[in-house]
Amino acid sequence: MRHDSLACGRASDFETRRKRLAGLSDEELKERFWELAREIVEPLVELAYTHTSPSIERSVLLRMGFSSLEAQAIVSSAEKRGLLGKGIGRVLLDYAARQKKDYLQAGRELAAGKGWDEIAGMYGGESQ
Repeated sequence: MRHDSLACGRASDFETRRKRLAGLSDEELKERFWELAREIVEPLVELAYTHTSPSIERSVLLRMGFSSLEAQAIVSSAEKRGLLGKGIGRVLLDYAARQKKDYLQAGRELAAGKGWDEIAGMYGGESQ
């Protein structure tokens, strides 16, 4: 019985909500749809900008062409220095540009433990 009463409640709620939208043109409905879609996605986008994890950062490096061992070494070093939140792909690209090197070459140096002091200076991380 409870299920039927919920269905009935949803139906009447639908009619109430529908009345507010009934007078809108197709273009206005389309704009309302995109407005609501932006509202829904905005917190997810914000979360993506402010949160990361070692596995996400390794995945980025793998897609950039690094081996899993190289990616692990780079992410591990960045994490120790408090740089993971900067986005390791961005850190790597900035470092490569500053060194005037191909990003793959720069990344391999980082994987070997070189260049981290300069990156710490660039981003305010710890030297170690």
